[in-house]
Amino acid sequence: MKTVYVALGSNLNDPLNQLKQAVQSLQAFAINFEVSPFYGSKPVGPQDQPDYVNAVAKFETNLTALELLDKLQHIENSQGRVRLRRWGERTLDLDLILYSDEQIQNERLTVPHIEMQNREFVIVPMYDLSPDLVLPSGQKLAEIYQRFKDHQMVVFE
Repeated sequence: MKTVYVALGSNLNDPLNQLKQAVQSLQAFAINFEVSPFYGSKPVGPQDQPDYVNAVAKFETNLTALELLDKLQHIENSQGRVRLRRWGERTLDLDLILYSDEQIQNERLTVPHIEMQNREFVIVPMYDLSPDLVLPSGQKLAEIYQRFKDHQMVVFE
């Protein structure tokens, strides 16, 4: 079994509901499933788009990394994924952030996710779930979290 972290994000078509539906879909094939609080965050890309709702899910799976990626893309597509432009608005985005302690780089997948350390909407929810996590690089999540501890994201109840 592999412990994985998946980032969830949406800013179109009722984003909070999009994430709730995605959580239900993920639970169908996950073991020991946990999800962080849902956070409202400003877009990273173009600012002429709605704010996002983000979260991170942590669970165990016996799927390979590419099988998991296929499942994530299937969930995105089944929820009518729309991506209008790079770093732009989207119906649903599911990113595989960590796949146990493995480092993977191929034409379809890079894990750990290449931008994770620069994204408060990934680091803060991951910290909520696993404050003692050590990344495959050996860096402690708590050290990265210090850069974002004064974040301005809003928690959804």
